[in-house]
Amino acid sequence: MNNCPAEPPTKRSKRARQPRRRVDGLVLLDKPVGLSSNQALQQVKRLYRAAKAGHTGSLDPLASGLLPLCLGQATKVSAFLLDAVKEYEVTIALGVQTATGDAEGEPVKESSLTRIEARVVDAALSAFRGEIQQIPPMYSALKHEGRRLYELARAGQAVPREPRTVIVEELTLLGFDEDRPRLRVRCSKGTYIRTLAEDIAAACGTVGHVAALRRTTVGPFTTEQMVTLAELEQAAAAGLAALDARLRPADEALADWPELELGPQQAYYLMQGNAVNSGPGWQPGRVRLYGKERRFLGIGEVLRDGRVAPKRLFVGAESKPRNGVS
Repeated sequence: MNNCPAEPPTKRSKRARQPRRRVDGLVLLDKPVGLSSNQALQQVKRLYRAAKAGHTGSLDPLASGLLPLCLGQATKVSAFLLDAVKEYEVTIALGVQTATGDAEGEPVKESSLTRIEARVVDAALSAFRGEIQQIPPMYSALKHEGRRLYELARAGQAVPREPRTVIVEELTLLGFDEDRPRLRVRCSKGTYIRTLAEDIAAACGTVGHVAALRRTTVGPFTTEQMVTLAELEQAAAAGLAALDARLRPADEALADWPELELGPQQAYYLMQGNAVNSGPGWQPGRVRLYGKERRFLGIGEVLRDGRVAPKRLFVGAESKPRNGVS
């Protein structure tokens, strides 16, 4: 038996680590199946050597598609993308219900009814359009008495959950692949696609679960603007400039907001935290703020008295991402 004391694990020298940089902008990632949202975020953060990064709403490992990642000061718009309308393409496997509501869970209920005519599915979908009530699944990140529901579910516990109101703006049948209807869903924040799939299957007289899920839209962004991890890795191999060219400016996340351009004096006082005159004709509400040469200043709110107050300011950030090693 070796009685020699084990050597303490060596710590990686801070000098050996690549320096983190200030990087401001959005990465519209096409998240692959098999990665959690946080795993995807950490890979992108490492490639960019970003000092700060966050994502805008999780996608399950089973799901793929559009995952906006916010680097640097772009994290200031993450909450607005989290609240944005989202669109998905979902495939429902009929005949089996799982514990998690998707293909990763163990079967908990089965039905012999696995093939349903398109007209039956179409008729069932009408009940799930517009404002609907959903009971959140146990396998979710919501908390009950301080614990995540998925933690309780993994421990074999089930607790009562209050129904929540969500809005399904669009719900259409794209087609069938054997016993698997494919749907397009455009919905509000807080909509559980797994719950929707189970409820639609029940309305058709059977059970079901999500077999495949792909997010195609988040707010103003669509799949045509996405980049893959492979493309980012290839760009990183060519240098940071090639990688930074893949960034999108943070103000694109607010593209459907009205924009207010301020004069030099207004911009100066607003950047000091003061409300300034917005000019005639502005109604109360949130606006994008711009200064000289369309420098993006941040997010403001027009008040009832006609002034605009700063809410989230982008100090030193341009409408085109400004990057540098710090």
